[in-house]
Amino acid sequence: MKIITVSETFSVSDQIRIEDIAQLAEQGVQLIICNRPDGEAADQPSANSIAKAAAVKNIELIHMPFVAGGLTDDIAARFRELMANNLKTHAYCRTGNRSLQLWHSISSEQLEKKLSAVQNTGQATQHFDVVVIGAGAGGIAVSASLLKRDSKLRIALVDPSTKHYYQPGWTMVGGGVFKAKSTERETTKLVDKRVSLLQQAVTKVKPDSNTVVLHDGAQVHYEQLVVAPGLTINWGAIEGLEETLGKNGVTSNYRYDLAPYTWELVQKTQRGRAIFTQPPMPIKCAGAPQKALYLSADHWLKTKRLDNINIDFCNAGGVLFGVPAYVGALQSYMDKYGVSPSYNHNLVKVDGDQRKAWFDVTDAEGNKSQLCKDFDMLHVCPVQQAPAFIADSGLADQGGWLAVDPHSLCHTEYANIWGLGDVMNTTNAKTMAAVRKQVPVVAKNIISVQAGQAPSAKYDGYGSCPLTVERGKIVLAEFCYGGRVAPSFPNWINAGTKPTRLAWWLKSLALPFVYWHMMLKGREWMTHCPEEKT
Repeated sequence: MKIITVSETFSVSDQIRIEDIAQLAEQGVQLIICNRPDGEAADQPSANSIAKAAAVKNIELIHMPFVAGGLTDDIAARFRELMANNLKTHAYCRTGNRSLQLWHSISSEQLEKKLSAVQNTGQATQHFDVVVIGAGAGGIAVSASLLKRDSKLRIALVDPSTKHYYQPGWTMVGGGVFKAKSTERETTKLVDKRVSLLQQAVTKVKPDSNTVVLHDGAQVHYEQLVVAPGLTINWGAIEGLEETLGKNGVTSNYRYDLAPYTWELVQKTQRGRAIFTQPPMPIKCAGAPQKALYLSADHWLKTKRLDNINIDFCNAGGVLFGVPAYVGALQSYMDKYGVSPSYNHNLVKVDGDQRKAWFDVTDAEGNKSQLCKDFDMLHVCPVQQAPAFIADSGLADQGGWLAVDPHSLCHTEYANIWGLGDVMNTTNAKTMAAVRKQVPVVAKNIISVQAGQAPSAKYDGYGSCPLTVERGKIVLAEFCYGGRVAPSFPNWINAGTKPTRLAWWLKSLALPFVYWHMMLKGREWMTHCPEEKT
């Protein structure tokens, strides 16, 4: 059970078990809401069995089931009534996504009423010099970097999550190199003690009044705002996917709990068809779908199973990799593993029980059709988008992404709002390496603005993608805006566009250490950024 605290009175999780009831009781939960229909999975405890165990702890269970994408107005209305009782409530489904969707069904009108109620009690709005939205890599790192530059800054970090993950490690988990637990830490143990950690979700930003609205209706005032919430993974955008993830041979390294299942499938698969998908861009770590393929294929090659396994790489885009300089090396590995990439193939539907996947296909003339493929293993890269509150707050471009200047990372309309990480509309690769370079730019520019000076630090679009083409070798792609190759290591470590063993050791040993012990603590390693002459 992985609990996400949404507010003081509401939390969600994936499927709970009878043995989890005691933990929920200890946390003061008074009401459990089950959003999962009985019988979705063979190993799923029935709502009735959970209800009986909960009753022993004086906890009521209400069954409000709905399938992914099937939330009705009646269910939402009933949920609002339950929340009005102000009971400490925990909701669950298979992944927690449907329960979160139920929470988001609370209308903005109701949130405004909550806000008015808070204000009428005389509760003061909290004020900070800097508010950071998102406790991912960018949010924690920029908070630490700001304090390194000015220890007197009053900083608030806003994020509902209690866990923090080293997401670049999930590819290695799916390849049997890392254990999932090594990529996980408690959020509170990573955040500088001088930072006020507000463990709530953000509902809206009000840039004209310099306030952030939290899920409980409270407002937080800022002088400078850093928007770094990452992106939202929309599992429900692919029909049938949520219902079959983690079983029936369907997996994804884009989720902590599924990456071990990827490695399990790789080890178990003896023959048949393995499909690896990539959705329309942008996505975080554009090379990750290929990394899953390469590590899987390498294992099958070394265990002499590759001849019995057909591998499909179904890419919604039209090229193997967005930086042409690296395509040759990657294509050589596609050839080595017997893979012919299928371009303009976008996954739209999955039937896990029947082991079938449907793709929308666009041919060279622009004609569209749909293709069904059987599979024995399916690794899915999900659809990804910016969090909804970015657009709701008037901070987005036409695509919904945070609109910023690509160099200063300042918002295009509001001079005291800064972007960081995957949420931005910049054209760089959405990778941890990009964030590592962006953090000092944002930190330096905020310090400059707070001192009454113009922002001068510039981000050049740097990003890197360690493409794990086989276990023990990596093509370390490094590039800036415009696809310009930008190597930062000597040639004996990173031989340009060729795979190297030293790049593998950099990925598997050095970079996790840099992440946990340097980047998140404000120790900026290889992050020099050019500055404008004034």
